[in-house]
Parts: sequence; C-alpha cells; structure tokens
Amino acid sequence: MALFSKNTKKKAVKTEKKAVTVKAAGEKALANSKLESIIKAPWLSEKALIGTERGVYVFAVPTEATKLTIKAAIERIYKVVPVKVNIVNTEGKKKALRTKRGVGRRAARRKAYVYLKKGETITFA
Repeated sequence: MALFSKNTKKKAVKTEKKAVTVKAAGEKALANSKLESIIKAPWLSEKALIGTERGVYVFAVPTEATKLTIKAAIERIYKVVPVKVNIVNTEGKKKALRTKRGVGRRAARRKAYVYLKKGETITFA
C-alpha cells in the first residue's frame, strides 16, 4: 500500500508468532553443552561464606557463561532452583615481580552470585 495511493484497502498479513519462553531457550542452547564445566568451583572467601547464611552462593565461572547457563547448571548439579543470578567480572590485580620487568598482572576472573529461596541450601562437601 503506497502512502499517497487511492487504494484504502489494507492487506491482511498472516503471521505466526512462536512463543519461546526463557527457560525453553536456555535449555535448547544447553542441550549440546556440558553443564558440569560451567561451574568451575565454589568461591571460598570470607565475604562469600558470610553470604551463604543469607542464601547467596558464589561460584567461579568461565567468561563465556551466561545467567541462563549458570542457572541451568546449578539446577542440574545441586538440584535447587535459583531465584536469581548475578555475574561479576573481576579485574586482574597488578603484582610486583622480582624480575627486570618489574610489574605483572594476575588473570581476570568471573564470579556468579546465585540467590536461593529461604530454606534451600547447597552443600559443597
């Protein structure tokens, strides 16, 4: 239909919308990958251990991991459903070297904060 045409009939366009839920999209993307490799290890620091009392668990994850993949990995490995997942990229620290170069840099890492419902826990042992 042209903008200035005399034809005022509108053409009916048939469109089929496929409903894709977030969970279905996440499961489809994870069907081919191994979820066990998403969670590297629990992050054991003083701050992380204090958070476990409130239902917040911290894990080291690879840089390419997404919130959906982390959530699916936690569900499969620990058999609990996370309420929400936050991801933090930590910058590598500068450290003094005892060489001619003088200063080096530690590797950057990525953490995932996993929030659980009240009463649900994860045991690491």
